[in-house]
Formats: sequence, structure tokens, C-alpha cells
Amino acid sequence: MPQTSIKELSENAREFGLRSGRSGPHSSRTISLHELEQLLEAIPVGAEFDDYQQAIVEDNLLDKSTDANRKAALRRLRELYTLDPAAPIFRIFRQLWSVDASGRPLLAMLVAYARDPLLRSSAAPVLETEVGTELMRHAVAKAIDDRAPGRMNDATIDKVARNVSSSWSQAGHLVGRVRKIRQRVTASPANVAFALLLGFVNGLRGKKLLSSEFIQLLDIPDDVARARAIDARRLGLIELRESDDVFDVGFRPLLTERELRIANGTN
Repeated sequence: MPQTSIKELSENAREFGLRSGRSGPHSSRTISLHELEQLLEAIPVGAEFDDYQQAIVEDNLLDKSTDANRKAALRRLRELYTLDPAAPIFRIFRQLWSVDASGRPLLAMLVAYARDPLLRSSAAPVLETEVGTELMRHAVAKAIDDRAPGRMNDATIDKVARNVSSSWSQAGHLVGRVRKIRQRVTASPANVAFALLLGFVNGLRGKKLLSSEFIQLLDIPDDVARARAIDARRLGLIELRESDDVFDVGFRPLLTERELRIANGTN
């Protein structure tokens, strides 16, 4: 089960776009998948942050009632996704989003998980819930509180628990409005390629990438992750040398030279 290991990040991992800390956007919102879909449908690949800002604040693409609400929507989406191609995590996410429509909810979850410690704190109770059974709200609340005991009051913990449960539902791990029932998600090769990359940036190498916390979000065991990685290689998303004893992944198809240096910790 996920060990929320993103605690102290290297400078390279932070530059790539991963975040650690004690708080995060899920104190006030979900992964906002519908708003994200609206935004990325309207803004082309390669757009700069200013384009996203104009669409949300000036053009009111997300149909917010006040200027303050528009700015709040921009701030929260930026906290989760950066909306800036200068951040490698967003540029790669945006590239994969454009080529894998079916994998979009899990792509969004992977970015949000990499950037929000509050969402990460809820992973274990969600993923440990048996498929077809109900997620217990108290288990989610306890996991959130355990991350920093006493830092949040009960009302705040309950709000965060509702937000993270909604995000896991949007990603496909849960179904149901009141009773949240665990269901298994279906991971695409692009999902696996992105999860492998995030594990690599977080310091994992070789076969350890197949059981990273990011791969575990995809509900697949090592052998299926390996098969999806082979599919990702066939699609030109990653480089891969693979055998019984070797699992060597390269990310040159996805990354610029600068991003390769960041991912390899040589920037």
C-alpha cells in the first residue's frame, strides 16, 4: 500500500514540480476535473501561463460569478497543476493529456497527488479498501489527522475528507454520492509512463519503479505495470530495456534536455 514518501524533496524534484509540506489545495477544493477539462479543451498545447490566466480571469471561461471567484479558481488550479509549461510536471502532463483522452482522470490525479500532501495522506485508506466495499469516512479523516496530529480542528478535517473523497471519485477510484464504494480503475500506457516518470524524479530506479506509490494509484500489480510499460514503449512514450532481471526506463521521448537533467538529478 502507498507509503506517502514524498516528504523531503531534492531541489531537482521541486524544480520538476513535485511538492512536499504539511498543507495543500485540498483544504479548500478537489482536483476539479470538470474545470480542468474545460480549460484544457479551450487552451492549446504549448500555451503559456498568461493564456490560462486570461481565460480564467479575463474571459471567465469557467463561468464564475465574481472577479474574486475567478481569481480564486486560477489560484487553486495553479496550486494543483501549475498551468505553466516552464514546470516540467505540467508540460508533460499537458502533452499526455492531448494524446490520451481515456487516461485523463488518472493523469490529473497523478499530478495532484505529486503536488498535494493532503491528498497523499488519504491514499492508503482509499487504496486499501477492498473493491466493491464502502470507504469508511472515519479512516480517511484519521489518515489526514495522523499526518500532522492536532494541526486541524474536526471541522477542517471533515472538509478535507470530503474534498479528497470527491477527488478519488473524479479519478475513478470511488463511485457513489453518499456511500463511496471502491472500484478498480483502468490504467492506460500513458498513465503508466507518467507514473514511472514521477517515481524516477522522486529517486526510484529499476524495478522499484514498478511498485512506486505513483504506480499503486493505478490499481495494477507489477506484472501489469510492466506490460503497460511495454505498450508505452510501443507508443513511443518511453524508452525501455526489459527482461527478467532488467527494467531500465528512459524518458527522452517525453523530456527536453533540461528536463532530463532535472529528472536525473544533474541539473
